[in-house]
Amino acid sequence: MRALVVEDDFASRKIVQKILGNFFECDVAVNGQEALAAFDEAHSNEAPYTLICLDVVMPEMDGHEVLKKVREKEEAVGIGGLEGVKVIMTTGRDDKESILSAFREGCEAYLTKPIDREELLGKLHELGLITDIQLQSASKEG
Repeated sequence: MRALVVEDDFASRKIVQKILGNFFECDVAVNGQEALAAFDEAHSNEAPYTLICLDVVMPEMDGHEVLKKVREKEEAVGIGGLEGVKVIMTTGRDDKESILSAFREGCEAYLTKPIDREELLGKLHELGLITDIQLQSASKEG
């Protein structure tokens, strides 16, 4: 399985990448433009991402816009519903409108920063991206 970590903050990017690295082959993007380029390249190479952890607040193009474009690109090639990439939005914003907006745009989960390892693992499990055994093993490693 492949994951794309989209995060402009170095420390946050490394934390998420380290957690996901136990389960996914991880690529990183530091802004929305890089994220869309990586997404397109993955599809053209027939190796699409299973997961995108997407920061909301970034320069050039924010996470909401990236998510909209990802869903539009998927729809254009007939990918929809459960077949699409799973997107976990990550942000310091925890206001109701930001959260509702992210879900309206098609994310599957929303985590506020700082990213909590156990919470991210729990979301991966809820989304069916890691098994009970993987979750238990990862939780023990702490």
